[in-house]
Amino acid sequence: MCGIVGLFLKNPRLENSLGRLLAPMLVEMTERGPDSAGFAVYGPRPPQNRIKLTLSAAGPADWPSVAADFEQLLETEVEYFVRANHAVFILPAAEDRIRAAIATRHPDLHITSIGGHLEIFKDTGLPADVATRFGLNEMIGSHAIGHTRMATESGISGKHSHPFCAARDFSLVHNGSLSNHNGTRGKLQRAGIAFDSDNDTEVAARYIAHRLSLGRSMTDALQDSLQDLDGFYTFAVGSADGFAVLRDSIAAKPAVIGETADWVAMASEYRALAALPGIETARLWEPKPATVYSWSHERLAQAA
Repeated sequence: MCGIVGLFLKNPRLENSLGRLLAPMLVEMTERGPDSAGFAVYGPRPPQNRIKLTLSAAGPADWPSVAADFEQLLETEVEYFVRANHAVFILPAAEDRIRAAIATRHPDLHITSIGGHLEIFKDTGLPADVATRFGLNEMIGSHAIGHTRMATESGISGKHSHPFCAARDFSLVHNGSLSNHNGTRGKLQRAGIAFDSDNDTEVAARYIAHRLSLGRSMTDALQDSLQDLDGFYTFAVGSADGFAVLRDSIAAKPAVIGETADWVAMASEYRALAALPGIETARLWEPKPATVYSWSHERLAQAA
C-alpha cells in the first residue's frame, strides 16, 4: 500500500506556490506510506540549452569535486545547488557523456532525474521529514507528482523510492503491485535497457519510457501498458508539458481527481486534496478503469 499525489497548475500565478500546495498533499498520505517519500517537480528551464541533472548520495558527498570533474569533462563552468543529500547540476545537454562519467568516476552517486524542467528528490523517512529535508515548501514550478511508500516487494532505500525517471523529463509514481515485473524486466534488459533497482515500479517507468522512445505518444504508451503490465495499479506520470493518470482495467487501487479553473489534482484519497484552494467548488470524480486522463500546457494554450 502506497500513496500517490499529483498537482497540475493551470493558473501560472500559482506556480510560486507549487511546493507549498504539494507538501500537505504528500503528508496526508503518510499512513499509506511511512517508509520513504519523494516528489518530482517540473520547474523553470535552465538557460543556454542546458539540462538539470539531479544526483543523490547514500552518504557524505564531495559535491565541489563532482562539479570540478564535470567542468573538466565538458570544458565549461558548471552550476549546482545542494538539497540535503541531493545536488542539482546545470549542465550542457551531453547526456551520454555525463552518464558515462558518473558511472566511471562517481559510481556511488545515483541519478534521480535528468531533463530540462525535472528535479526529483526522494529518500527514506516519514513524508513530512522528507519534505522538510528537501525544502519542498519553497519549490516553484508548473506541476509535480509525489509518492509515499510502504515497501512490500523491494528494499527501503532512496534508490528504491519513487518517483522514477526513466527518460529525460519523464517521471512515474505507482500505487499497487505488478505481478509480471520480473518477466517484463528481462524483456527490457534484452532490449538493452539497464535498471537501477529491483523495484517493480521502475519496471513500469522503463517500460513506458521505452514505448515513448519507439515513437508512441504518452497516451498510447500508457494504453500499451494495459496489455503488457499485469497487476493492480494506479500510475501518475509526469512529462515536461503535463501529467497523466491511469488505473488498470480492474481499478482495485483507490484514486480521486479534482479539477478547478486553476488546477487539476489527483491522489489516492480525497483527504490529500481537501486543503487545496477552491476545493469546495471543484469537480471531483473517481477515474474510470483502463482510461488515460491527461493534461498539458500546450492543450491549455490551444484552448485559450
